[in-house]
Amino acid sequence: MPRRVEFTKAGAPNTIRVAQMPMPEPSEGEVRVKVTYAGINFADLLMRLGFYQPRPPYPFTPGYEVSGVIDALGDENTGFTLGQRVVAAMSTGGQASHVIVKKNRVLALPDEIELDVAAAMPVTYLTAHHMLHHLGHMSSDDAVLIHGGAGGVGTAALQLCQWAGVTKVWATASGSKAGIIESFGGRAIDRHNEDFVEIIKKETNGDGVDHVLDPIGGEHLTRSLSVLKEGGRLYTYGMSAVAPTSKRSMLRSFLAWRKTPAFDPLRLMSRNRGVFGVHMGTWKDETVMQSQLHRILEGMMSGALSPVIDSVFDVENVAEAHQYLHDGKNIGKVLLRFK
Repeated sequence: MPRRVEFTKAGAPNTIRVAQMPMPEPSEGEVRVKVTYAGINFADLLMRLGFYQPRPPYPFTPGYEVSGVIDALGDENTGFTLGQRVVAAMSTGGQASHVIVKKNRVLALPDEIELDVAAAMPVTYLTAHHMLHHLGHMSSDDAVLIHGGAGGVGTAALQLCQWAGVTKVWATASGSKAGIIESFGGRAIDRHNEDFVEIIKKETNGDGVDHVLDPIGGEHLTRSLSVLKEGGRLYTYGMSAVAPTSKRSMLRSFLAWRKTPAFDPLRLMSRNRGVFGVHMGTWKDETVMQSQLHRILEGMMSGALSPVIDSVFDVENVAEAHQYLHDGKNIGKVLLRFK
């Protein structure tokens, strides 16, 4: 029987279940993908906790990205064939053994790209590419600060900077994860023992950086904004500060959420700085999304981009995978496997 992950209510990872479901059928312009791998992202954790919006009513199935093979077509004009290996970017519902996807959100995979690598690509690389290139128009002369540099989006952003010839790149992470940042040409900052504001101001002679990628949120955004140079852009695309861990309670998480700054537009104008909120799951211009996915696929085929996969959990262990992400143990991407 087909199966899917379900968030039953707001709460800890033990509120997740894997349930049977009816076999979905594609309509015109859609395909059905038999899923081999589905990505897990920090947004899934925040949706489970009830922080992230938009969120379907509980119970619901999360998931923004899958890889697998097409096993049903909605019509003869989809441009795909049965048995074809594909990767797909979804608005939600990807963590299931069978998913229905609109044909313009699906990409055929070259033989050289394995299904696990493909599933690690859509959300992380699309989010990083969207921020740095589509919104940020990054050039090789720019300076970039990446928070969470050892995570999925962080390692993708580091590789995109390297591909674009950007050499002034800093990235924060736990000290034990410095090696992965340095391997992609970044300057590692130990987020627990070093002050990134002090380091950025010192190493840029007080100028600051052109781009800051911040998935942490809360009061951390205020500090990120302080290191932007004139014309700089801050991208906020997560709220890990509000997610409880083995060492942080729900109360502390709620207090972190309450400290999220309200940006003053007059102050942003006077200092010529910008703040972008980014959530690719709600992005509706599929032409833009397709062009970026094709560009990312080009980078993967050329060897410039290579997803970092930390671990793969069988779908039955999805709660364990969530806790693993909560505790910040991953370097790169975490995937779910449907056998």
